[in-house]
Amino acid sequence: MNDLPTTCPICGETPIVTRVWCRSCDTALEGRFAVGALAGLSREQLRFVETFVRCEGKFTRMEGELGLSYPTLRNRLHDVIRALGYEPGGEELVDEPAADAEVRRGVLTELEAGTIDATEALKRLSGNGD
Repeated sequence: MNDLPTTCPICGETPIVTRVWCRSCDTALEGRFAVGALAGLSREQLRFVETFVRCEGKFTRMEGELGLSYPTLRNRLHDVIRALGYEPGGEELVDEPAADAEVRRGVLTELEAGTIDATEALKRLSGNGD
C-alpha cells in the first residue's frame, strides 16, 4: 500500500481525498474527506512521532533507540511542530535545559575526575562557561 501523497506532483498543491474504499466489504464512499494534520508529515517525521510516543516523550530513551544527540532530537521535534503549523518556542523554552545532554555528560565526567570544581561545573551547565 502506498502512502498518501502530501503534495500534488504536478502543481505542488495539497490534494484532497475524495474516495474511501473498504477492502473487506468492497464499499466505496465519495466526497471530500479531511485527513488530519499528521497526514501532512513526511515518512521520516511520522517515524519520529511514533518513536516519541513509544518513548513517552523521553529524549534520553530516544537518544539510545535512535542513536541521535539531544540537540538533533530537539531540532527534529521542532521540524514536526512547524510541519503541523505551529511555531516552537515561548513556554516550552522555559523548561529547556541550559546545556544539552552531551555537554552535561562531559562536565560531570570532568567534575568526577577532579579536573574542574563544582563552581566551574555549575558555570558551564548554566551556559556561562567555555
